[in-house]
Amino acid sequence: MQRISFTVLTGLLSFVISSSTIGQNMDSLKIKTTPISANIFMLEGQGGNMAAINGKDGLVLIDDEYAPLSEKIKTALHAINSKPARFLINTHFHIDHTGGNKNFAGDGAIIVAQENSRRRMTIDQFITAFKIAQKASDPDALPKITFTDSLRLYLNNETLQVIHIKNAHTDGDAIIFFKESNVLHAGDVFVRYGLPLIDQEHGGSIDGMINGVKQILLLINEHTVIIPGHGGLAKMKDLQDYLQMLETIRSRIVKLMNGGKTLKEVIAAKPVDDFPAAFLREVFVETVYNSLKK
Repeated sequence: MQRISFTVLTGLLSFVISSSTIGQNMDSLKIKTTPISANIFMLEGQGGNMAAINGKDGLVLIDDEYAPLSEKIKTALHAINSKPARFLINTHFHIDHTGGNKNFAGDGAIIVAQENSRRRMTIDQFITAFKIAQKASDPDALPKITFTDSLRLYLNNETLQVIHIKNAHTDGDAIIFFKESNVLHAGDVFVRYGLPLIDQEHGGSIDGMINGVKQILLLINEHTVIIPGHGGLAKMKDLQDYLQMLETIRSRIVKLMNGGKTLKEVIAAKPVDDFPAAFLREVFVETVYNSLKK
């Protein structure tokens, strides 16, 4: 069982509990940089995991956490490349992955995202389950390049395959596969704190999560290094275990629903209590129930 680190838990809770708490208690936080290869790095702060690839074509950054951490992230990146990031790819629209967009765009980064993520960023959003308000992004923080299904960037002797995963965590999820280095950033389609957040009202679904993980598994092999949206580096086996968890939960809830159980009765049956969770299990059960019913 994957242990939930303090950084992962506090990062998740800062997103789940209240957007008003974002930016608090960050003064002492340090950005952790983990080399994956000679030119690919994972960076961790308080929000979603970031990745950076460096080379002759300049720095490419995947996600950028919260705005108050931008200077610390830039300092960490400066140790990799003294010049600002040229490109910034967002894995989805949630603020714990895109909060620093304006700050990096101000240094010249061209932001790339799936078109649904950009659309979400242009207007105010509200995640009802957790009472989280996310204000529309400043125009300077919006992606300048969008794609529908996939996009390829040929930079730093690497093919970056940016692929849309449909209706999984949200309706605008993107994964990034560094083909030559065999490294994949999964965004929040794959997390390591246990039960994932499925943002159903913004297009997410349990079936989309399951299909998305299967799509990733077709891309990778046992040697692939996976950067999850939250949590430590992973391998193919970790993703397979995650898929098994999602499929098991789906099967249990479908069985209860087919037996005529109401939502209240499904929650009372505790179909997910044998799995780790970083937020309320009841919220996850309700999300899956509503997703399947829809």
